[in-house]
Amino acid sequence: MEIFFRVSYDLGKEPITVKDAALMQSAETRAAGRSLKGGAAAIMQSAAEINERLGLVDPKRETIAAAEGMAVIETQIPGQVVSTEFVAGQPVHSEIKPVSTQHSVAATDAMTIGQALEAAAMKEGEKPIDPNDARAIQSAEKRATGNPVTQKGGIAATAQAAAELNPRVNDVGKTTLSNILLAATTDLPADKAVTREDAEKIVEAEARGSPHGRPRPPSGVIGEAMQSAAKLNEERGFTPAVPSYTLEDALLIDRLKAMSEK
Repeated sequence: MEIFFRVSYDLGKEPITVKDAALMQSAETRAAGRSLKGGAAAIMQSAAEINERLGLVDPKRETIAAAEGMAVIETQIPGQVVSTEFVAGQPVHSEIKPVSTQHSVAATDAMTIGQALEAAAMKEGEKPIDPNDARAIQSAEKRATGNPVTQKGGIAATAQAAAELNPRVNDVGKTTLSNILLAATTDLPADKAVTREDAEKIVEAEARGSPHGRPRPPSGVIGEAMQSAAKLNEERGFTPAVPSYTLEDALLIDRLKAMSEK
C-alpha cells in the first residue's frame, strides 16, 4: 500500500487486493456518482491485478483496508468541489473539480465552518500546525459548536497538542493541517454556516500571538478560508440558521450587563 499512498506503517505494509479495489470503487460511486479519474479505486485496481497475477496475495485475505472500510468525502469550497478518499480512515487521494458558483452543487447550501476548515486543509494540507493555527482552530470549534469549552479529544485540543509538540520533532513526525482538518465536518460535534463575524473572530484568534506593537500579520490559511466562506455565503444571500455569536460571546455580554447594573 505504501508504494502507492502515503499511509501509516501498518496499513502501508498491507497488500492491495481485488476486494480492496472493489470497496473503494463502491465508495466513489456512492459519494460522487461516478468513478474518479485517476482516483484511488483505479490505482488500487491496477495494483490488485499485478498482485494477483504474480501470486503475491491471497484474494480471500481480509486486509486492514477491507476491515476498516473506505470512504469518499466531497467538500464544497468557493468555485470548487474537492473529493477526498480515505482508506481505513487515512486520506490517500484528493481530486479538485472546478465548478461555477452558480453550479447546482456549489449553490445548494451555505458553506459551514467545518467545510471551511477542510478547504484550508486542502489548500495547505502539508503545513505543520503552529500556535496560530491552533488558536484559529480552537476559535472555529467554539463558534461552530456554541460551546466556549474546548472539546476533550476534539480537533482544537488535538491541534493545540500538535502545536506544542511539532517544534520538538523532525519534519516527518510533525502533525499537519491535513492530519487534523480533512474530516472536520465529521469530527465537529456541531457545525454552522460561516458568517462575517465568525470569520473576523477566527482571524483575530489566529493573529493573537503576534508580538505587541508590530503590524497585524495577514490572515493565515484558516482565516483566509473563513473569510472566503463568509463572503460566498453573503453573496448567495444565505441567512445562518443560528445566531452568529456563540455562547462565549453571550456570557461576556451577560457579565458586562451585570457590571453596568452595579
